[in-house]
Amino acid sequence: MKRRSRNRSYKSTARTLIKKAFTAMEAGDLENAQAATFDAVKALDKAAAKGAIHKNNASRRKSRLMTRLSALEKGA
Repeated sequence: MKRRSRNRSYKSTARTLIKKAFTAMEAGDLENAQAATFDAVKALDKAAAKGAIHKNNASRRKSRLMTRLSALEKGA
């Protein structure tokens, strides 16, 4: 039960930060989008390091975030 709650915490934090990053991207706010993306990447790395999610899962999610962010940067 202890591990489950710890893992849920890491996953929840990562999901929340990913949503914040996508919301900032949708709004077209480049500075906030960059900051939120880097926070989300950090949370994903931490979740993967702790074993809450698989490293490939974290990598895939980071890739999708960065792809969206670079598209926003090119459009701006």
